[in-house]
Amino acid sequence: MEKKELNIELAPDIAQGIYTNLAIITHSHSEFIMDFVQMMPGVPKPKVVSRVIMAPEHAKRLLKALQDNVSKYERENGEIKLPDRPAPVVPPLGFTGEA
Repeated sequence: MEKKELNIELAPDIAQGIYTNLAIITHSHSEFIMDFVQMMPGVPKPKVVSRVIMAPEHAKRLLKALQDNVSKYERENGEIKLPDRPAPVVPPLGFTGEA
């Protein structure tokens, strides 16, 4: 089977990226919703800067790709240390769990 090459366009405004330091993930039977949030010192209300919605199959592919990249990163740079304190508890934003 011949692999097809994807020709993906990356617009300059998207290429700049958005900083996020919190992800809130919810799901229904048909989709995963990932809200990416900026929590900044001195800013009383965290802000959702991006929402990504995907099918469960794509979410699992993302999980595998992210795990592969974290493993490669840690092989090159050492283990990523997580703080002992738990992540903040933030309720899901605008999603009821039904599609």
